[in-house]
Amino acid sequence: MKKLFALVAGIYFGIVLVKSEVASWFRIQSMFRFEEPHMFLIIGSAVAVGAVSIALIKALGPRTAAGKPIEFKDKPYHKGTIIGGALFGIGWAVTGACPGPIYAQIGSGEWLALTTFAGALSGAYLYALLKPRLPH
Repeated sequence: MKKLFALVAGIYFGIVLVKSEVASWFRIQSMFRFEEPHMFLIIGSAVAVGAVSIALIKALGPRTAAGKPIEFKDKPYHKGTIIGGALFGIGWAVTGACPGPIYAQIGSGEWLALTTFAGALSGAYLYALLKPRLPH
C-alpha cells in the first residue's frame, strides 16, 4: 500500500510540475536570462513555505511517525559547496532540468530528457567514485 501511495503521490507531483511549467525548458531558460519572474516566484514561494514549516517544527516539536523528535543538523560549508553548486547550476541551465523535473519531462513525452537523466546518473556515479578525493 505504501508503494501505491508513493506512486500516486509521484504522479501527482509530476503533473503539478508540468502544469505549473516548472519542468518547461523554455521557462527555465527565461529564468536564467532574467526575462520573466515565473520561476523566481515559484522558487521563492517554496523557500517561504519551507522556512515557515521549519519554524513551526522547531516551535511545536512534533515527532516522526516512529515517535522520534525531528532534528535539524548543521552541514559544514566548504569550497566543494561552491564547486558543486556551480556545476549544478550549469547543468540546470543547459538541460533545463534539475533532478525532480527530469522525471516529469520524461513522463510528459520530452524524450530528450532521457539524456539529462543519463547525465544525472553519470554525475551521481562519478561523485560517488571521486568523493574521497573531493574537498570537504
